[in-house]
Amino acid sequence: MAKVLAVLSSGHKDTNNNYETGWWAEELFAPKEILEKAGHQVDLASPLGGKPTLDQVSISEDYDPEGKYKKMYESGIADNTMALSDVTAKDYDVVFIVGGHGAMYDLAESEELRNIINTVYDNGNIVSAVCHGPAPLVWTMRPNGKSIIDGLDVTGYPEAVEPEGLPEILPFSLEAKMSEVANYSADNKVVWGNDQLVTGRDPFSAEELAEELVKALDKKSKQED
Repeated sequence: MAKVLAVLSSGHKDTNNNYETGWWAEELFAPKEILEKAGHQVDLASPLGGKPTLDQVSISEDYDPEGKYKKMYESGIADNTMALSDVTAKDYDVVFIVGGHGAMYDLAESEELRNIINTVYDNGNIVSAVCHGPAPLVWTMRPNGKSIIDGLDVTGYPEAVEPEGLPEILPFSLEAKMSEVANYSADNKVVWGNDQLVTGRDPFSAEELAEELVKALDKKSKQED
């Protein structure tokens, strides 16, 4: 059994633009279900701990037509996250950064998250992120002063499909920032940059990303045996 740390945005509120965002339901619940079914443990963390803010759009009929993720959310599965400051990074085989536009705010700015990412990576373990979740990776610097994704193949939520009007109020363009340091492409749903770093493009990539993590953990377990 591997231990996976899923990191969620605590949420962001922009009163000037009447905009509130946070983490995206499918991007947590779909991978969590797949990883747990494979026998792995998934712990939840967020910058502030406690109950992080969900992007309510993610459990609307448009994105969750069967109400599966709404039901999971309302069951309280994600109501009690650890604060990032309480995480012991060396305990984890995978850090998985959940998307939602909230990740572009508190997660992108979190020094604690960067330290966790670097510790997991330095221990030879896996760093993964989906949709807007790769935002913190851009500013996670390695000892050589370069981003952890520097020169690697990556993906993340494409600029072209951002909701109309939203790019104007977001703090940056994820695609543009990733493209400055890495080989960004929206062509594939899941992209391995190397054998320790994997990114997913959008909510519809979440299941495939989790399946890739299961395969990688399986392979690692066999090598250790």
